[in-house]
Amino acid sequence: MSRVTRWLKPATTVHAHCDVPCGIYDPHQAELAARTVARMVELIGQLPKDAPSEADRAKFVRCIAIKEQHAEIVKHEIQVIWSDYFKPEHLERYPDLHDRTWKILKLASKNKQTIDAAAAAELEAAVKEFADIFWSTKK
Repeated sequence: MSRVTRWLKPATTVHAHCDVPCGIYDPHQAELAARTVARMVELIGQLPKDAPSEADRAKFVRCIAIKEQHAEIVKHEIQVIWSDYFKPEHLERYPDLHDRTWKILKLASKNKQTIDAAAAAELEAAVKEFADIFWSTKK
């Protein structure tokens, strides 16, 4: 081994089980994003259906964009916690966790595709349940 190779080789090997240290994960962003999706659907529902003004059309476009951005935030935040935080012992305690997570991701996609108050409420409730499971594992 040359001097350069020895110099570049780490003195010790480090192993990590996730991207960031445990304890940093928090489902709050997903909960806030799900609530934002529901609020945007609510605001869209309040807009006039007949002869909307230019301001109403602009508000509609902004609400759609925000709704879709926040549905994507839900997906990202849930996926990170699911893939990086949860461990086999959590799945033993919550055997339906994979299915719950999959359903949240599908609900977030549905909320990107539609303007549906029931779907938005369902997303909010599912994310809340996911957060409750997360916090129960921190005890």
